[in-house]
Amino acid sequence: MIPATRSVKESYADTTHLVLPNDTNTMSNLFGGRLLEWLDINSAISAHRHCKRMVVTIAVNNVSFDRPIKLGDFVTIRSHVSRAFGTSMEIWSDVWVEDQQTGEKIPCNSAMYTFVAVDNAGQPSKVPDAVPETDVEKSRYDSALRRRQLRLIIAGKMKPEDATELKALFG
Repeated sequence: MIPATRSVKESYADTTHLVLPNDTNTMSNLFGGRLLEWLDINSAISAHRHCKRMVVTIAVNNVSFDRPIKLGDFVTIRSHVSRAFGTSMEIWSDVWVEDQQTGEKIPCNSAMYTFVAVDNAGQPSKVPDAVPETDVEKSRYDSALRRRQLRLIIAGKMKPEDATELKALFG
């Protein structure tokens, strides 16, 4: 039985990668596609930890490439469910590069993915509501509905006039 709620902290997933030559372009920077692959896998683990079901990626909502990631860098990705919506979950991921001399983690990218939980027949399946606890989790939770409504409008699945959170923001 899936619980009605689950703490956001239960969904955290962390991975670290070493950027190797086959991960880079001709400028010795990490391929954006390789980072997207790593983000998708880490986000899927986070989504699964939240709902304990098979999950499928339904949208890459946003990815920012704020600084290049270089050959030889250690890349850490930390993902968590920012909010759940019936059968879908928004997953927020932060990406850091580790300074190999000091160990300092330098923020370099972030991303938001949307996943849907599915049953064995591939049909959407209900997920627990996410319960944020930290200030960062609460902030991401509070803004997730606006991001969802915007994504649905852009996809043609929601009429702008039905986007109550966006209307409140701009209205």
